[in-house]
Amino acid sequence: MGYRYAIIGATGNVGTEMLEILAESDLDVSEIYAVASRNSVGREVSFGDRTIKCVDLEQFDFSKVDIALMSAGGDVSKKWSPIIAKAGAIVIDNSSTWRMDPDVPLVVPEVNADQVAFAKKG
Repeated sequence: MGYRYAIIGATGNVGTEMLEILAESDLDVSEIYAVASRNSVGREVSFGDRTIKCVDLEQFDFSKVDIALMSAGGDVSKKWSPIIAKAGAIVIDNSSTWRMDPDVPLVVPEVNADQVAFAKKG
């Protein structure tokens, strides 16, 4: 059984790259959601050979996902990461928002991938 993913900031440059890399990876993706601001609702993005429509960040039920890949900027991350984690998903954020938080590991997979297991805030 695969993981269920949400890409927050799916219409931005990094979000679209996350979708592309995830589609090309060997990871087992059972569900994929493109999540964006209200302005992008309904906009189509590519996931491999599929096209998916963006859903509204404000309305999305994050209990439907296991992993949330976030690239929507620091303010969005600061507000939404705790909400998403509380819903049960693991949040992987590429902003600098949590960089100095001692309960959030700064992980560079090639250097310290083992630190992922020590995340205390989801």
